[in-house]
Amino acid sequence: MSFPACPSCQSEYVYQDQENLVCPECAFEWNPAEQAQEEAINVKDANGTLLADGDKVTVAKDLKIKGSSQVIKIGTKAVVRRVLDKKDHELDCKVDGVGEMMVTAKFVKKA
Repeated sequence: MSFPACPSCQSEYVYQDQENLVCPECAFEWNPAEQAQEEAINVKDANGTLLADGDKVTVAKDLKIKGSSQVIKIGTKAVVRRVLDKKDHELDCKVDGVGEMMVTAKFVKKA
């Protein structure tokens, strides 16, 4: 059984002690189940509602598409395919009438 490297010192010599993992080199202890929950991506829409993969959203304001003369009108529906950990475009969406594109979360509302 292989364990993930130590998050503190990146040592590969990690062993399990009950439900925790322990690094013998730096003595760092952590619970991998809690660490996975902390790493979950939290992205909020225009109203402050958390968004997740598969959510249906509507566009909250008219959006110009970069590199095109096309505009996504307010109220256009979209389906969130993936929530990503990026600064500018957090949502990988399939937008009705436009296709697949990246959208900033602050410009959509959960439907």
